[in-house]
Amino acid sequence: MAVTGVELSSARPQRKPRLGGLKRLMSDYGQEVVVFAAIIALFVVVTLINPRFISANNLTSIFAGNAYIAVAAIGMSMVIITGNIDVSVGALIGVLATISGTLAVAGYPVWVAWFVPVLVGMAINAVIGVLVAYAKIPSIVVTLGALSILRGGLISVTGGTWISNLPPEFLIAQKRLLGIPVPLVAMLLLTLAAAAWMRYFAFGRSLYALGGNPEAAMASGIPAERRTVAVFIIHGFFAGLATILFATQLQVIQSTVPPNLELTIITAAVIGGASILGGSGTVVGSTLAAILFATIGSALIFTNVSAYWLRAVIGSLILATVLADMLRRRRNA
Repeated sequence: MAVTGVELSSARPQRKPRLGGLKRLMSDYGQEVVVFAAIIALFVVVTLINPRFISANNLTSIFAGNAYIAVAAIGMSMVIITGNIDVSVGALIGVLATISGTLAVAGYPVWVAWFVPVLVGMAINAVIGVLVAYAKIPSIVVTLGALSILRGGLISVTGGTWISNLPPEFLIAQKRLLGIPVPLVAMLLLTLAAAAWMRYFAFGRSLYALGGNPEAAMASGIPAERRTVAVFIIHGFFAGLATILFATQLQVIQSTVPPNLELTIITAAVIGGASILGGSGTVVGSTLAAILFATIGSALIFTNVSAYWLRAVIGSLILATVLADMLRRRRNA
């Protein structure tokens, strides 16, 4: 059944046409505006303390060097919007990076080394989606199991070895397009495309309905099980793309799971505005949050503050964001 605008009225709070320009902006995109303002303020303050903060090399490190986190957070935002979560994404990226690097050094065409990890990521997440949608196992349980399987399997098979001698043409993250780093271009294009898809297409809008009010969504004809499987597959697609950006930014690949990567990706989605209870959020917010984390980490270095404070700051942001979401839901109720 086609998903109409009326059927999806429960997906988001109704907009108030009488709101002024600024109030309406804050009502519709409040979280994104706050995160963007925090990035600007951080840049201004740290630059005043240490002007080298806005050097070309540091800006490239902040935006292009962390683009893979933003890309992975796009898919994670979609999963969280539907009321689910995936704590195995960091382990998945580690496994896919190892597969990609192994294919590259084995002499396969680079497009194979880029394409196969994306397919594998989609296949693995399809299995996760089926278990969540049809076996009715909570996503946190399924993905915790997947985390253990992927992490343990990777170490058992590879022993954490380094993959080196990667062919230069494989290292796409080190290349530029019209003078702009490829990871930055990919991050921007994928974010804009995903945002448009979530806002203007029936499938994307149905994810909000599914996470906001599952019973009403199913009553309106939205196939909840198929949508859940599909969103996990899409999440695997973005995780595969993020893997390519991650695996090709250095000359070597270590066959291990990047530490705390899944936490960073989930946090980017949540602080970017995706409600942990489902039903609201945007991929633009998750991308901005990923940039904010990278900016905070770099700012700590340039202001001679221990980088260990980054985790404390992120933890505080998580608690504040979840608390604000709970208060907003109570007020709306």
